[in-house]
Amino acid sequence: MNKNMTFEAAMDKLEEIVARLEAGNEPLDALLKLYEEAAKLSNFCYGKLENAEQKIRQISELEGEEKQDE
Repeated sequence: MNKNMTFEAAMDKLEEIVARLEAGNEPLDALLKLYEEAAKLSNFCYGKLENAEQKIRQISELEGEEKQDE
């Protein structure tokens, strides 16, 4: 997985992998590799979402502090 991958690209790839897993047309070894890649992509996306949530919290806190100073 590319470290410079965007959240959107990772989600697209994850959706593609899920479709392939659900189709069940892959041999077992390929399914295991796809599952492993999906797990990595899922963790990557989760981390991106966590970072975004943290930034939103920080911005909200700053806005709250600014309103208290008024």
